[in-house]
Amino acid sequence: MWKRSLSAGYTCYGCRSVGPKRLWCYHAVRSCSAPALPAGRITARQAADLWERHFAERGVTEPDHSSHYILAYLLGAKTIESLEQEKLTEFLSPEKTEQMWKLCSKRLTRMPVQYVIEEWDFRDLTLKMKPPVFIPRPETEELVELVLTDLQMKPGTEVGTQETCLEVGCGSGAISLSLLKSCPQLKAIAVDQSQDAVDLTGENALRLGLQDRLQIHHLDVMKDAETVLSLCSSVSVLVSNPPYLFSEDMTALEPEVYRFEDHAALDGGNDGLEVIKHILTLAPQILSDHGRVYLEVDPRHPPLIQRWVEVNVEEMHYVKTRHDISGRPRFCILRKEKDHKLDLD
Repeated sequence: MWKRSLSAGYTCYGCRSVGPKRLWCYHAVRSCSAPALPAGRITARQAADLWERHFAERGVTEPDHSSHYILAYLLGAKTIESLEQEKLTEFLSPEKTEQMWKLCSKRLTRMPVQYVIEEWDFRDLTLKMKPPVFIPRPETEELVELVLTDLQMKPGTEVGTQETCLEVGCGSGAISLSLLKSCPQLKAIAVDQSQDAVDLTGENALRLGLQDRLQIHHLDVMKDAETVLSLCSSVSVLVSNPPYLFSEDMTALEPEVYRFEDHAALDGGNDGLEVIKHILTLAPQILSDHGRVYLEVDPRHPPLIQRWVEVNVEEMHYVKTRHDISGRPRFCILRKEKDHKLDLD
């Protein structure tokens, strides 16, 4: 799988998931001139090695993974390790050589590998990727697992039975489509403020044959609240990986993120909670009784969210905080309870 072999580099290509003191520093982009096409024939291994050296000289992050993934993609594989060794010693055709130079030249501009090869794996899905739509991160796979686990534990129901899920900020569709594939009877509604994201989610749904159980709408929860409420009532799950970066942290991002991904999918305002507060304000009107909210957030957010909900949102109870695989408080789970009152003390 793409994501497993590139997990460390993945956060470099899309580092919205790190804490304030671990944000990747912004590196100046060096000269991005590509090496000349070879005059003679070149093997696959030689091409990968040449570009790895060139990436390293130009300050491109993860130079080895970058060249290896692009080569593997051109040769029809997921990773260079999965290729037969004979393939690596064979000469590339002139067409493949030209394609390798074209794609690697894009990476040289610091375009994320996911955009360069135009696809990426998320759980058991291969998703189409296009800039500037937000690239799904490995932590979000854990968010999906939390939702699936709770759906499976609901008493007296099979997975996905008569359930409807709302995703706010669908991006490429990774969360909704992954849930739909795992829950055959689940239906989903996905909204995003970006038309590019809405279009890409629709394209991925069609490619995966999941379009009949997914409604996709171009809506902004901060501006189109009434429309969202008219479309969504009595959903059992509200899930979101919203923009949650503190605005002051935006300029500390790697060029791969800052220059290529949609800032509206990253910047959560001064405290990173601007969109999150709107989601939680709408939640009691959208959820069925005992329906749940699942959020991926900055590690600084869980206690802030818990206190804010206790004071500002009736009928919503903060259930728990879950940590990601790196041990950071990453996910917030809340539940609608009609008799839950505000804590104004």
